[in-house]
Amino acid sequence: MTLKKFSAKRPLTDDEEAEIQRMIASDPNNPELTDEQIAGLRPLAEVLPALAESAKRSPGRPKLDKTLEAVTLRLDPTVVEHFRAQGADWRKRMARVLSKAAF
Repeated sequence: MTLKKFSAKRPLTDDEEAEIQRMIASDPNNPELTDEQIAGLRPLAEVLPALAESAKRSPGRPKLDKTLEAVTLRLDPTVVEHFRAQGADWRKRMARVLSKAAF
């Protein structure tokens, strides 16, 4: 069977709909639910409350007491290359050096 690409940008033809229904019916591992099965479905939180609770997303990382400010800065290329050559965290190292120089 050759799978066709169906487009959501246009309505399906009767032949396309029939082909989709044949593909659904031919999948023994995922039969279509009956109306009775659909009516009997319950929310995950009702069936497995512990799992539903563990799947909730956290509100994100905690807010920092002191946030950093993004700036654009033009530097001599040899200075930038010096810090880049020291490894992946070169921006943090550069910020530490600037902080020490300022205070």
